[in-house]
Amino acid sequence: MKMRIALIAIMLAAVPVLMANCHAQTPPKDSTLTVAGHPGEAQLVQVNGKSYIDIETLARLTQGTLSFKANQTILTLPPSNSEPPAPHVSAGFSRAFIQAGIEEMSVIREWRIAIVNAVRNNSPASEDWISAQHRLADKNLELASVAVSTDDDRSAYPLLSAEFNNMQNLSELYLAIRKQATFISPDTFHSSPLEDQILSCARDFVSMTESHEFQDQPACH
Repeated sequence: MKMRIALIAIMLAAVPVLMANCHAQTPPKDSTLTVAGHPGEAQLVQVNGKSYIDIETLARLTQGTLSFKANQTILTLPPSNSEPPAPHVSAGFSRAFIQAGIEEMSVIREWRIAIVNAVRNNSPASEDWISAQHRLADKNLELASVAVSTDDDRSAYPLLSAEFNNMQNLSELYLAIRKQATFISPDTFHSSPLEDQILSCARDFVSMTESHEFQDQPACH
């Protein structure tokens, strides 16, 4: 248990200790102070109905240290080891990572469909729109990275990163072809290895997250 002891004032080289319900009852003259989590006890001194303890005794009782700076007396308490460490979740996907991963796949899906439709319909997709999709996918990938908190999250993140890279390669290929030709065959990206890989990776990734257990997806590599 962490204790925070505020030193309100020092009187006669002693520090007052606030007692529970002190306004309702007065502790006996021979009362002692014990600090939960620390061995030992110390005698309290009653002055004008208030309880005091010598500050050096308090430091010894709490295993703290005293230091002095100008007109200040500083009591430093040792760190507490009684707080349990945060649990380490090693298995399964975290909810935040699943959400970020699915959002990333959704952006990539829209990005791919726009390019494929642009080729099939001979209606060029604007570079500004493609750049916007690229930035959005990049941002979502970063959010997925921040959301990583379990071992399965860490194992699955490279699959998301590989999917992003493959989509970026497809987009750059489309822009390069469009700059060199006024007409692009509708079959340019139809069932091409790269497009098939992007589709398979997205499908397998979503299926994997539904099972809540990491499984390597070769299509994403």
